Amino acid sequence: MHLCILNGLLLFLTPETYSNFYHILHYNISWLLITYGLKYYSRSRKEKFFTNIRKVIQLYLIYGLAYFALFGITGKIYESLEYQLVVYGVICLSLIWFRVVFFWFRRKYRLWGGNSVNVVVIGRDKNLKKIRKVFDEPELGYRYHGYFDDKESRSETYLGPIVNCFLYILENRIDEIYCSAAEFNQKELHNLIDFADNNLIRIKIIPDNKEIYTKGMSIELYDNIPVLNLRKVPLDTEFARIAKRTFDILFSSLVIVTLLSWLVPLMYVLIKLESPGDLYFKQKRHGLKRKTFWCYKFRSMRPSTDADTKMATKGDMRITKVGKFIRRTSIDELPQFFNVFVGNMSVVGPRPHMELHTMDYELSVDKYLVRHFVKPGITGLAQVSGYRGEIEEKADILNRTKLDIFYVEKWSMGLDIRIVLQTVVNAVRGEGKAY
Repeated sequence: MHLCILNGLLLFLTPETYSNFYHILHYNISWLLITYGLKYYSRSRKEKFFTNIRKVIQLYLIYGLAYFALFGITGKIYESLEYQLVVYGVICLSLIWFRVVFFWFRRKYRLWGGNSVNVVVIGRDKNLKKIRKVFDEPELGYRYHGYFDDKESRSETYLGPIVNCFLYILENRIDEIYCSAAEFNQKELHNLIDFADNNLIRIKIIPDNKEIYTKGMSIELYDNIPVLNLRKVPLDTEFARIAKRTFDILFSSLVIVTLLSWLVPLMYVLIKLESPGDLYFKQKRHGLKRKTFWCYKFRSMRPSTDADTKMATKGDMRITKVGKFIRRTSIDELPQFFNVFVGNMSVVGPRPHMELHTMDYELSVDKYLVRHFVKPGITGLAQVSGYRGEIEEKADILNRTKLDIFYVEKWSMGLDIRIVLQTVVNAVRGEGKAY
């Protein structure tokens, strides 16, 4: 939105300057590089209008230098320097006004109940009242349900002993658990962490000196009280989500227009000539936050009653001749770009499994549901690392899950691009599914 405002004002106020293609590149690339360097869009839920005002000022000062440096590089200034100062002033004021409007609408939206998270606290200590001050600010969107502690209390927010917290958390769809580390021993803390990870709930620890740190940990401040976030997800930031979604829309549109537009009718003829049935095989799978969606593929097998319970295996008699080819070249996966375009999937992410397998793995594979903190993908880190196709032994799903969790915690656009490029290379080599 910032780039839309910037380009719109430049086009309206300085059409001569903006008509030059290289000037347009300069304005836009400078903004992207400066905001990236300042980590300007790495916003948290607790950010208010004045939280990062210093960073806002830095951005406008540095971008101002880039804006006026263009005239020094080209040796030509349109209108006059005074006029360009006015133009840049209008740009800054417009962006500040947009910031005012954005935070005003966000506050109203959260007051109406949107973009909120349900939280509980487990274990009461001296820091609880201070953290409550943050929870009780309605514009931040926290919905504080109360706290669990083994010491009984007449407080309205007391929910009962700690042993009752697990059922309450599941029944009330709690999104985040805040746990006072001082109230538990190491084993109890690890049990809470495992419970949260295995039920797709974020857990944050109010720390003491116990050794519960993880690689994905980050520290957040709640009214000067440090809180450990045990599961940091880069895609939780607004900028990261917008960047990834923009990439998904552009990439999927390109594939749909240039490839699927002619491949779909061709595949229809080839698939229908060999065996009766639909062009697409569709199956319910679990996506972001374990929500169910229909996943589409080109049909590579003969219709059967066990399609939703049995994975393809070596020598599987259900696979057609055309199916063997499209599976080996991964052509069967291409219709999932429609899933990407509508937002059910991403180009890159953990591969979605059929519902039955998800229900099995979430019970048998520790922290399996952590992979559902992000959208599933057509390809992923596990797939380009050699873990795809039939799961023959327990180590296969364990290694896939470890790589998926690594991707969730270490996501970057650079990592996505490397995975996409490696996927294309594997497809060209014919290193798709072996059967």
